[in-house]
Amino acid sequence: MTLANLRGALVALATLTAAVAPAFPTIAVAAGEQVERAKLIQYEPGKTDLAAVAAENEKTVVFFFASWCPNCILTLTELSEKWSDVEPDITLVIADYDTETELKAKYGVTYQDTFVLLDSKAESVKLWNAGGVAGLNKNSR
Repeated sequence: MTLANLRGALVALATLTAAVAPAFPTIAVAAGEQVERAKLIQYEPGKTDLAAVAAENEKTVVFFFASWCPNCILTLTELSEKWSDVEPDITLVIADYDTETELKAKYGVTYQDTFVLLDSKAESVKLWNAGGVAGLNKNSR
């Protein structure tokens, strides 16, 4: 992997994280009106409780990202550019494909750029690869 690819992936992730931080799940559209936004969480081992996240949110999806993966970079770039198109009831948790081996094993993830839809008990309901915003919305229904 080139330094440029790694830098691009990190910039896309940082941009997406900064743009849609969970502390700001809504935006003002007119005086007094609010539009709900999808939430984004960076998975942190020992800190992120997926069971609690899944119990508190209508739809929780874990995205397994690898900084060296061209498809992952494209997916993050699209999510960053089209975040407003992501269904507002989705909470997207981004996990590092390379370091989260226990999480991958738990959900049967064998390939980077994989999304896992969780039920309210943080059990896997569906897995899919790629698909961007359209795939995220479609597979989370």
